[in-house]
Amino acid sequence: MRQHVVVVALLLALSACQKDQTAPASAAVAAGDAGFVATLHERLLDAKPGEVIEIPAGKFSFDRSLTLRANGVTIRGAGMDKSVLSFKGQKAGAEGLLVNGDDFTIENLTIEDSKGDGLKISESKNITIRKVKVQWTGGPSTKNGAYGLYPVLTKNVLIEDSVAIGASDAGIYVGQSDGVIVRRSRAESNVAGIEIENTINADVYENVATRNTGGILVFNMPNLTQQGGNIRVFNNKVIANNTENFGAKGTPVASVPAGSGMVVNANDDVEIFDNEISDNATANFIISSVYSTGYKDSSMAKDFDPYPERIYVHGNKVSGGGDSPDGLDLKALKVAMFGLGGSFPDVLWDGYYNKDRKVDGKAATGPEICLRDVSGVVNADGPGGYKNPSKDAKPFECDLPRLPAVDLGRG
Repeated sequence: MRQHVVVVALLLALSACQKDQTAPASAAVAAGDAGFVATLHERLLDAKPGEVIEIPAGKFSFDRSLTLRANGVTIRGAGMDKSVLSFKGQKAGAEGLLVNGDDFTIENLTIEDSKGDGLKISESKNITIRKVKVQWTGGPSTKNGAYGLYPVLTKNVLIEDSVAIGASDAGIYVGQSDGVIVRRSRAESNVAGIEIENTINADVYENVATRNTGGILVFNMPNLTQQGGNIRVFNNKVIANNTENFGAKGTPVASVPAGSGMVVNANDDVEIFDNEISDNATANFIISSVYSTGYKDSSMAKDFDPYPERIYVHGNKVSGGGDSPDGLDLKALKVAMFGLGGSFPDVLWDGYYNKDRKVDGKAATGPEICLRDVSGVVNADGPGGYKNPSKDAKPFECDLPRLPAVDLGRG
C-alpha cells in the first residue's frame, strides 16, 4: 500500500480548507505559493470538463504521481523549460502524470526525472500534446523511466513540437491506437527515439531522431489484439542513432541493435519516403519479422501476422552507416560479405517471409518489400540460420500504391 508523505497530506488539508469556491476554473496558482504542489494535486483530482489548469513558470518538485481522470481538461504551462514538473525525488506512483480523459490537451511545459513513464495517456480520444518535453537529466540509464510521451489505447492523437530525452524504452511512443500524427518533434538519447506500435493510421513527419539506439521504429508486437498498419514516415531526419542499448533485459526494445536508423518489424503497409537518413552504424534501414526478436509461435495472438509485408521505401536521401554493426552475429555477417573495411548497404532484411501468402486467392511472390533510391540490400537469410545471405536487389525493384494521408479532422 502506498503512503503519502505527512507534510504533503497536511498541505492538502490546509488547501482544501482555504479553497475559494468562487474562483474561476481557469485561474492559475501563483508560482510563489508554498502549497502549489498540493494544490495542483487537488486541482487535477477535482477537475471538471472545460477547465484550464495553468502551471506558472518555475520548477516544482513532486514525490508522487499526478493523476487526471476527467474529460475536456487543458493543462498549460508558461513554456517548455519555464514550467518544470520535477519527479527526481518521487517515492510513489508509476508515472509522472497519468491521464484517463477524452479531449485532453497538455502544452508548454517540461516533465523530468519521473520514476516510471513521464506522461502516460490511456484509453482516451482527441489528445493533443504540444510543446511538451519529457526528459531524464542524468543521461541514458536503465534506471530511467521506460516511456517519455506515452499515449496508449487512444484515438485521434496529435503530438507536435515536443521533445523526449533519455527514456529507457521509447521517447515518443504511441501504442494500440488509431489516428495519429507525430510531427516537428525531437527524440534524443532514448533507446527507441520514436516508436509506433500496433497502431493503425499514423503519419510521422518533420521530426528529428538522433543519438538514440534506434531512430524511428514501426513495430507490431505479437501478443496484442490490434495489429498496426497504414503508417507513413516522411520528411524526418534520422541521424547517427548509435547509442548503446540501455533497455531493461527481457524487454522487446532490448533486442534493437545500436546503430539502427529506421526499423520496421512485423508491420504491414508502411511507406517511408523523403527522409534524410545517415550514419546509423548497423544499418540505415532494418526490415524484419518478429522471429528476429526471439518470439515463438506459442507466444503470439491468434491470427497475428509475424512478417513485414507491403513495405515501400523510396525517395529518401541516405548516406553513411552500416560500417560498425552492433552484435557479434551482425559484425561477422558484415565482414563475411563486405570485408573488414566494408559496410552494409542501406537496407538490412532478415529474410523471413510467408511462403504461403496469397493475394486475391492467388499465391503471392515474396513479401512485397519495394526499395527505391537505396545503395543496396542484404537478405540475411534468417530462416536458413544466416548461412546463405544474399546481395541480390532484383526482387526488391518494385513499387506500391501510395498510402493516404492521416486526417484527424481538426481543420
